Amino acid sequence: MSNNETKTQIPAGYRQNAQGHLIPEEMIKPIDIERDRLVGELMARAKRLSTEMREFKNLVFGDCAAFIQLSAEQYNSPIGGKKGNTTLHSFDGRYRIQLATADKVAFDERLQAAKALIDQCIGDWSAGSSPEIQVLVQQAFNTDKEGQVNTGRILALRRLEIKDKRWQEAMKAIGESVQVVGSKQYVRFYERVGDTEQYLPISLDMATA
Repeated sequence: MSNNETKTQIPAGYRQNAQGHLIPEEMIKPIDIERDRLVGELMARAKRLSTEMREFKNLVFGDCAAFIQLSAEQYNSPIGGKKGNTTLHSFDGRYRIQLATADKVAFDERLQAAKALIDQCIGDWSAGSSPEIQVLVQQAFNTDKEGQVNTGRILALRRLEIKDKRWQEAMKAIGESVQVVGSKQYVRFYERVGDTEQYLPISLDMATA
């Protein structure tokens, strides 16, 4: 049974409030009715747009995959960069479509062993160690609201040139603890600025549009 079928049947002249109570419309302030109308109209358009965006994304990946396969057959060779990353240009070079696949990584239990070794290092170095390194380590192992560490910050620790054997062992443990747990496809659209070599993104993100 759908959500619509389980909703309370609202009699004519009434509206249901957030607590599920039926309120006569004559008892509702006009500004509240107007707010309800506005939210309802915008939500309906947002849902339609969300569906269109999802269908467009499927269309883009489907059509581009078909074209890449067609082009590969012309030369009997696979097309695409690392992990299938591909860039397509219009004939005049004005437009660019970039398709990319990004791996989602996580760390297994060896990350905790690495953290223990790093804590030993920081403890022994505390008198003379760089405060910047201490801050970097602290930030790297901070977790977000879901209890997840920042992958980029953890991996960035491996770029620090520290010769302590414990630190080196910790960096080895971090490297070995990385597990690829999934991947996500991205598509980005660009338009060239005039006759320059600069391309500006065509935003499909409401936050940046």
